[in-house]
Amino acid sequence: MVPRPTKPLSPKPRPTPQRARRILDLLERAHPEAKCALDHRNAFELAVATILSAQCTDERVNQVTPRLFERYPDAHALAAAPLPDVEEIIRSTGFFRAKARSVTGFARGLVERHAGDVPRTMDELVPLPGIGRKTANVVLGHAFGVNEGVAVDTHVLRVTNRLGLVESGDPAVVEAALMKLVPRERWTRTTDLLIFHGRKVCDARRPACGICPVFALCAWEGRQAWASGVPRRGTAPAREPRVFTTRRRAAARKVRASRPKGGRVRRRAR
Repeated sequence: MVPRPTKPLSPKPRPTPQRARRILDLLERAHPEAKCALDHRNAFELAVATILSAQCTDERVNQVTPRLFERYPDAHALAAAPLPDVEEIIRSTGFFRAKARSVTGFARGLVERHAGDVPRTMDELVPLPGIGRKTANVVLGHAFGVNEGVAVDTHVLRVTNRLGLVESGDPAVVEAALMKLVPRERWTRTTDLLIFHGRKVCDARRPACGICPVFALCAWEGRQAWASGVPRRGTAPAREPRVFTTRRRAAARKVRASRPKGGRVRRRAR
């Protein structure tokens, strides 16, 4: 039997500044309402809210921060706050003990190093407790209008990889790639558009490819199947990157320690 000729696969589009601009222009027209979803009135509140948003929805953070800022409205007040009181207020955001240490440590750092004011440079922000490069990018971009980089979260990682703008799961690598593709004046807006698109359209488990405004420019192999509404086997989207927290590592060690040398976990007799 003579094998049927196979249709050659179309090469993936190259990540170029021109292609990135076309994608961002389409996303801008499709999502003009995209903005930072964390409620805040100043740079201090935005920084604290961003710290609390780790492994938590922005909606939940917005439910918690009004009470927190009513009781501790500035860095001086939060720096002197009793840790158990802060833990109780932010409990519903998850990992509340670690987050309480982070936000109070951040406040103390502001008081001790910057007289309670949030600094306006990356070099001064990142060394503060609880602040990483992503949080610093959010604060600088949205509170001060300073474009020092692109804040990369799980939404940005997923969307940029599916679109073919990057090929990496490392936030630092993705940020560096986007900074080369996108003009500096669009860095903060790029984060807002990609996060909004990731939440509303390019979902992790059920992407709405059929209504995607950048479908024609997308490089993801599963887009055709999801657009038809009947994804084929093997086209299921990958799950979000798993974050291994201290609690999960401790639980994993406990499970491993309970296993006998044979490798099976002993079941308790009923």
